[in-house]
Amino acid sequence: MYDITIIGGGVTGCFIARQLCRYDLEVVLIEKNYDVANETTKANSGIIHSGYDARPGTLKAKLNTLGNPMFDEICSELGVPLKRIGSLTIAKTNKEMGTLKKLYERGCTNGIPQLSLIDADVVRRIEPNIHHQVKGALLAETAGIVDPFCLTIALAENASDNGTEVKLETRIVGIDREKDGYLLTTDGGSIRSRYVISCAGVYAEEINDLLTPSHFKIAPRKGDYVVFDKKTGGLVNHVIFQCPSEKGKGVLVTPTVHGNLLVGPDSEVVKCKDDVSTTRSGLDEILATSAKSVEGIPVGMAITNFSGLRATPDTGDFIIEELKGHKGFINVAGIESPGLTASPAIADYVIEILKSSGLDLKTKADFNPIREPIAEFIELSDEEKSTLIKANPLYGRVICRCENITEGEIVDSIRRNVGARSVDGVKRRVRAGMGRCQGGFCAPRIIEILARELQKNACQILKDEKDSYILSGGI
Repeated sequence: MYDITIIGGGVTGCFIARQLCRYDLEVVLIEKNYDVANETTKANSGIIHSGYDARPGTLKAKLNTLGNPMFDEICSELGVPLKRIGSLTIAKTNKEMGTLKKLYERGCTNGIPQLSLIDADVVRRIEPNIHHQVKGALLAETAGIVDPFCLTIALAENASDNGTEVKLETRIVGIDREKDGYLLTTDGGSIRSRYVISCAGVYAEEINDLLTPSHFKIAPRKGDYVVFDKKTGGLVNHVIFQCPSEKGKGVLVTPTVHGNLLVGPDSEVVKCKDDVSTTRSGLDEILATSAKSVEGIPVGMAITNFSGLRATPDTGDFIIEELKGHKGFINVAGIESPGLTASPAIADYVIEILKSSGLDLKTKADFNPIREPIAEFIELSDEEKSTLIKANPLYGRVICRCENITEGEIVDSIRRNVGARSVDGVKRRVRAGMGRCQGGFCAPRIIEILARELQKNACQILKDEKDSYILSGGI
């Protein structure tokens, strides 16, 4: 019998797991995929929003405001890159300038610090490549950027290091209420748990329906992105948003924490909850729309594109509550933007719900909030590199030439708790394969290393998901 079962290994579920591992509890995190951070979280803009946009009085507004300042300490503890570069929401017409004024006032109501309205001259001074028709912007200095899958993996690692059990490739197929909790039937057996926290993303409605009919609906909203070579990363200095419309914040242009340029997403409601295909029309739209914000985006230097799904609720707000009539079952659903920013505050909010539901929380004496990051060999001094290679010669072998990733870094990513087990798992942890050639040269070596470390035949190594074999013949 577990004290708590968390369903879903995205950023929200992993933040909750990391918060709960502070306490003397038996906690298990269940994820149906081959790895954590493998759905909405991996296809995320990576923006830490300031909080001016959410409607005052909503959970989105409250938890965005609380969550934003939490990231500095959390990222420091977990060894995750965070850059407070600020955001600009631009206006190109007098009407849009009026919208920015309303957003500024909304931000002040939400308690957001370091907001200001700036004129076109100031915008051009701090963003020389901004579109020539820009009339002004809303500057939010507390906005930032983070690596969303690196963050989520670090949360899962730290939770596991502190005693949380992580069950991957485990799909919930049934939930039944019992006298002292819940019986969860999975495709690999049964689990009993006193409390259940559902963080199932676009599938939150389906998980709820296993217990009782849902009172909410979740629509998957798809968005395409384009990533550009690192040579383009200096084109903008801030996160550049367009003036929002009924579809949301629109197409953004931003540097990433690793020095690339990212543009996207568009917005399309789709029926299929696993449709992450990109479309030519979607990519054309975001490239054309991004050019209305920033001039000179070098389309020819795009190195990859991807698509992700947002869990859009019909309630218009986050759904974070104990399910009525089912004590101990907590839905954390409809966590669309600004869900990443709000996620640490969501974890605290869930803790308070657990307390009010009768869970006794006793702090662990040996909780360790520090997660040692994987060494970034290329960032070390020559002396540090020499010392590391002497201790472990694997750091002297560069595997990914585009990103300068060594075999030592790849091996470290595999051997950790909740370590990499696939080519894309390595990619998300240490960026091997994320450069200009997108794994064209290093993928065979990564497969060899995975096979050796996992003691498998190379033909058994997956790209990412179940059955996504890369090699064939003679397993």
